[in-house]
Amino acid sequence: MEALKGVRILDMSHVQAGPTCSQLLAWMGADVIKFENPAGDATRGQLRDVPNADSLYFTMLNCNKRSITVNMKSAEGKQVFVDLLKKCDMIMENFGPGVLDRLGFTWEKIHELNPKIVMGSIKGFGSTGPYAEFKAYENVAQAMGGAMSTTGVPEGPPFVTGAQIGDSGTGLHLAVGLLAALRQAERTGQGQYVEVAMMDGVMNLCRVKFRDHQRLTRQSLSEFSVPTHQGMGAVPRAGNDSGGGQLGNAIRCKPGGPNDFLYIVVQEAVWEGLANRIGPDLNMPNLATDAKYAKIADRRKNQAEMWELIGEFALKHTKRELMAILNPLDVPCGPIMSTEDLANDEHVRGRDMWVELDHPQRGKWWNVGMPIKLSDSPALIKRSPTLGEHTDEVLKQVLGYDEAKVGALRQAGAFSAPPKKAA
Repeated sequence: MEALKGVRILDMSHVQAGPTCSQLLAWMGADVIKFENPAGDATRGQLRDVPNADSLYFTMLNCNKRSITVNMKSAEGKQVFVDLLKKCDMIMENFGPGVLDRLGFTWEKIHELNPKIVMGSIKGFGSTGPYAEFKAYENVAQAMGGAMSTTGVPEGPPFVTGAQIGDSGTGLHLAVGLLAALRQAERTGQGQYVEVAMMDGVMNLCRVKFRDHQRLTRQSLSEFSVPTHQGMGAVPRAGNDSGGGQLGNAIRCKPGGPNDFLYIVVQEAVWEGLANRIGPDLNMPNLATDAKYAKIADRRKNQAEMWELIGEFALKHTKRELMAILNPLDVPCGPIMSTEDLANDEHVRGRDMWVELDHPQRGKWWNVGMPIKLSDSPALIKRSPTLGEHTDEVLKQVLGYDEAKVGALRQAGAFSAPPKKAA
């Protein structure tokens, strides 16, 4: 039994944020109908690595969906949209501000056509407030949501994170909201409008930084390796500090390549065992009781020197060797894993987080798997659809159109772009 079997979603979203959400719901069993204009989702052709084939940008975000192409600029296309709207439990969009409104489909109109439908909308900054009309992209959301100002080294420029917290992070937030609204609609018979702004989603993911922002009004942040003081205002960039009550950092290992690091967290409970293990190798047999490091307050005060000592020990070992030494001591740690590491990792493969698929245009390719594991309804990952692949299937199976009606609509241009006017 698929968890969302029987739930039908009209997915008008494109690029990354919306498709992240709808792909997760599709993996849980929802029937996601990707509603595309005749040119298709722009990412089908972006960063293309195989000529005349859908790009990995598209295929990795649109698995388990059906694709239908509809020309919403034609009256016939709009009628197909209305008919589908009445057959769906959810509709999703991440157009720029006002796009659907200008097509004649405000939330009020959509709700009137299908009172039970839940509508999910992703905007850069939401539909209200002075930023509402601004455009946003991944890195813009990271910049304005607080992430960039707190990422990087103290004296250097702000950095974006490689994780797509603006786009994919927002998609995850929307999935939660849609499922909650669907549950309420099942109880009340009334759908509702669910909005997630990218800026808001990034702020939520930066919650611990806002914790520290408020702590700074009363005290310095003793766990930070960089100087802080009461009343300093903004939370500073602090490199690879753990950001929590326990000290943590990325420590270089041999042979010294760009990803030859192990991230280590020195919890208070593990210091004695850790110090007793590395101390003799450093000619410091009494490291565990050394007054500079014995108590957590001392280690915080002298953390730069503590990390130097751990780093000296680490350089004698590879990241995997060091991990094998520290794990029996219950020291939380993990190697910095590159994309290559992860693509070939036994643990990742065993958890179906790197899945091989076959595509009619591009052949074999790999996708990141389903991170949410449901015991009674595991995800079966299927390839993404080619543009308009399921147009006839959806029209006939979902809407009940016969061959004659489909032919007439096609002749009227409901599923294709209008011919270009002669110059």
